Amino acid sequence: MYRTVLACMAVTALVAGCERPAGPAADRPAEAAAPTPEMPADAPPQEEVDPALVVTPAGAPVSCLNDIGAEAAQRLVDRCIAVSPATHPPCNVANPCEMIQGEIDRSCEMYGPDEEKPSQCAA
Repeated sequence: MYRTVLACMAVTALVAGCERPAGPAADRPAEAAAPTPEMPADAPPQEEVDPALVVTPAGAPVSCLNDIGAEAAQRLVDRCIAVSPATHPPCNVANPCEMIQGEIDRSCEMYGPDEEKPSQCAA
């Protein structure tokens, strides 16, 4: 009988040691929050740049909107959209006019000699 009591006490002690503490989460230590990133002291200063004041570098492509104006650029884009079979054509006033006209030319060249080309190809 003494062995049975001793064995029960040993099992109880082992089980009690394996159980998780019951209680609210407030009793447990809080997890440390990630620290907010900080700029190193020797980092160069960061400046906000107003996009309206950005100067286009020499030789960089100029948007068609800036090159020929809003109305003419939109007419070119409309022609491009009308003839281009591409799923994502470069028909956008932000692209250079040469790129848009190139897409029009490429699209119009795809028609065979016996096929009727859209009127936008003749413009």
